[in-house]
Amino acid sequence: MRLLTTTAAAALAVACLGAGAAAAQNVVTQNTVQIFSTIDPAKISDYTDYMASVNLYDGLVTVDSDGNLVPELAESWVVSDDATSVTFTIRPDAHFSDGSPVEAKDVVYSFERLLRINQGPANLFAGIVEPGNVVAEDDKTVTFNLSRTFAPFMATVPSLRILNSDVVIANAGDDDGETFLATNVAGSGPYLLDSWDRGSRMIVKRDPNYYRGWHEGAIDEVRWIVTNDEATVRAMAASGELTMTSPYQSPDTYEALGAMGRFRIDSQPTSTAFYLKLNSRLPPTDDIHIRRAIAHAVDYETIREVIFPGEPMNTVLPEAGFAAFHAGDVEGPVFDMERAAEEVALSSYAGEAIPITLGYVAGTLFEEEISLMLQAHLEALGFVVTQQPDPWNRITEIAGSVETTPNVNQIFFGPTYPSPDSMFFTQYHSDAAGTWASMEWLQDPEIDALIDAARATGDVEEQAEIYKTLQHELDERMVSIPLLAQTVQHAMDNCLEGFDAVPMMSFDYDFYRYRWTC
Repeated sequence: MRLLTTTAAAALAVACLGAGAAAAQNVVTQNTVQIFSTIDPAKISDYTDYMASVNLYDGLVTVDSDGNLVPELAESWVVSDDATSVTFTIRPDAHFSDGSPVEAKDVVYSFERLLRINQGPANLFAGIVEPGNVVAEDDKTVTFNLSRTFAPFMATVPSLRILNSDVVIANAGDDDGETFLATNVAGSGPYLLDSWDRGSRMIVKRDPNYYRGWHEGAIDEVRWIVTNDEATVRAMAASGELTMTSPYQSPDTYEALGAMGRFRIDSQPTSTAFYLKLNSRLPPTDDIHIRRAIAHAVDYETIREVIFPGEPMNTVLPEAGFAAFHAGDVEGPVFDMERAAEEVALSSYAGEAIPITLGYVAGTLFEEEISLMLQAHLEALGFVVTQQPDPWNRITEIAGSVETTPNVNQIFFGPTYPSPDSMFFTQYHSDAAGTWASMEWLQDPEIDALIDAARATGDVEEQAEIYKTLQHELDERMVSIPLLAQTVQHAMDNCLEGFDAVPMMSFDYDFYRYRWTC
């Protein structure tokens, strides 16, 4: 079993003895490279938000490592013949952490509140399911009535986390429970919030009365420590505190932890892409030739093989998980400084010093290395480069307007639901503009029409052709430069099992799926 170390272990032992209990705890400590911005299910948007949500709340369905939908709160569901309604039957034993039953009214309330707040996952359902169209048939049956055919609808359902409506309504105040849910949990998930210091850590402990029960070796407590400092991660590992790293460490850190003997390096291909997102509405990246010049000034091989591990990408859609929809005939950008110079010469900024801002996540060593390497290449082409490292919470703020979004931004983006639609709508549709995922500011009616067409057909072959066309069109516009498809890596304690990459944001960090084996 995983024992707490040093003074923490001693404190726990004393507490347990004082309570008349002697059982050791299976505790996992993992570092994250960014803060938890919110635990409100109506506002979650990035990997740490979803990491917290998937442990504190349950949805009607969840997703396995193959992208299949599997039951969670719902034991079954029926899709109508015309695919315009889905009826879910809630498990009879499903209950919230306070012991009250999960009912259809809670699903209705959670959905309606999501639409009212209009943040986080709300854009997945906008124009698809209108207010009033989620109906409680009885206490354990709820129907979603769609306004139009929407092929990926079932894939979006895991994003809807179900709230205890009685608790939230009782604490709604004058802001629909936003203040209450900013620091409190009203869910049915496997873990309970123990403590949260927004800038440094979050601790959750398993709910002993969780309705799905617990398996042998279950994880009793998860501690997330917020740090992207490589030296700190290594020190935590050396002291015995760290159990599992984030997937964003440097190769040197993975090597150092692997050499300790206590850790193994788990490595799996993923559907998560790493991009340079180019602000297409801010000079000088408003010029297509400048965007193409930048694409040719990127040393892709060095990034993938030396700085950060990953698989080559020729389009904005990773092939892993989406092979049937991937456009293999797109050439994709290549590192070629001569072609980069030719593109600069074709631009409206030719013959002058070209100021440009390169943004990345502050304190993330590999992103800093990439940005500095790109700076050297761009300066050789006549650019005047300003580096702009920002903490993640600041990046999410400045992504809200064209003027504050840097010219170049390093962004990881993976599917928020297991459908290629999640890679296109959230990043490139005009209705989704103004978030960290859409820092390109594309807002192109032709691209919108293609995305809408793919969403409107249930014919998989037709969808595939549309998605392949989309990839060609986006390659022509070069608003996103695909650097790599992430090969996720974790240094994990040899006794911890359960990580399996899931093609939905942070669902692979549902610690209910993990177990301690020693």
